[in-house]
Amino acid sequence: MLAKAAELAADEVVVDLEDGTAAAEKVAARANLAAAHARGTLAVRINGVGSEWWEDDLAAASGAGVIVVPKVESVEQVRAVAERLHEGVGLEVQIETVRGLVEVERIAAFGAPLEALVFGPGDFAASLGVPVLTIGAGASEYALARIAVAARAFGLQAIDGPYAVLDDDAGLRAGAERALALGYDGKWVIHPAQLETVNDVFTPSAAEVERAQAILAAADGASRVTGEMVDAATKRLAEGVLARASAP
Repeated sequence: MLAKAAELAADEVVVDLEDGTAAAEKVAARANLAAAHARGTLAVRINGVGSEWWEDDLAAASGAGVIVVPKVESVEQVRAVAERLHEGVGLEVQIETVRGLVEVERIAAFGAPLEALVFGPGDFAASLGVPVLTIGAGASEYALARIAVAARAFGLQAIDGPYAVLDDDAGLRAGAERALALGYDGKWVIHPAQLETVNDVFTPSAAEVERAQAILAAADGASRVTGEMVDAATKRLAEGVLARASAP
């Protein structure tokens, strides 16, 4: 899996020491980190702050570009990890519980090295008591929106969590489109077959790029472009589309 992940066209590869690794395999899993590579950013998800494993996980993940911290519920948990990071290593935190959502604005305000908020739909649904049995099903639009707003308010990326039904491309696309509509920068996948769909949703089409360029070329103030009124706010929207289109 690590060898395959190193060749995937993903912006970030997250090696999971938390829920994806059984308790009896935690120590052995750390030993495999040296074999982990990525075409994009290499991240390691450690076990939650306060668990018996998180500090050893963090020490073993020194070669990662980003550390992902699950089930964050307080600024203190963010600080505990940030204080132990090597210079230049980024930090992403997962908002996966109702307590985490209540604290999300304070968490987002932490500052560097925090780079992104990641929604955890499975644990959040369990925390809220949503009667679903699939990770990514029944995701709360309120939670998604609040996380996105907190991220944007403090200059962070907002990333949606995964959809666990591996052969349901329509469901995956619907979830990705919902996240995009709420202002998210991307979405986690848990299988290489999901990459193409998610990349397609979050990459502006040629027609969208062309229209964005036409909007930016329009006269200042209110004007008309292909039958629609555009103004300074529309130009800011167009700039956002072009920024996503040019993202590496």
